[in-house]
Amino acid sequence: MSNPWIAIGALAVVAVAIPISMMAVSSLLRPSVPEQGKRATYESGEVPTGSSQQIKFNIQYYMVALLFVVFDIETVLIFPWTVIYRDAVAEVGMTKVLLPMVVFIGVLVVGLGWAWRNGAVQWVRSPRATKGADTYE
Repeated sequence: MSNPWIAIGALAVVAVAIPISMMAVSSLLRPSVPEQGKRATYESGEVPTGSSQQIKFNIQYYMVALLFVVFDIETVLIFPWTVIYRDAVAEVGMTKVLLPMVVFIGVLVVGLGWAWRNGAVQWVRSPRATKGADTYE
């Protein structure tokens, strides 16, 4: 029987060779028509105004996205554990099965508490949005 690492190495070579060869072929076959319109900033069909360096982005969007990714991955990691839980308890005991998952969830709860304390889950309102929010017209 052959070494399984040979198959893994061959798969890695193929996984790298296919995208590189596709990019090489597309760069050779695509038409190259450099023009000013292709280099212009596209803003949904509108004429761009100002500079992109003057735009201030609210970091809150990225924080919410990162928290979503963290807790989405948590769900992906907990689901297989729940599927095998009953069989694993019967085979190795409840402590060896439950303790790693409690530690994993504990680390995530500590991370959520840290994010909450630092204001990562509090949505920041702009002064323009809150200016007339108290009055109903």
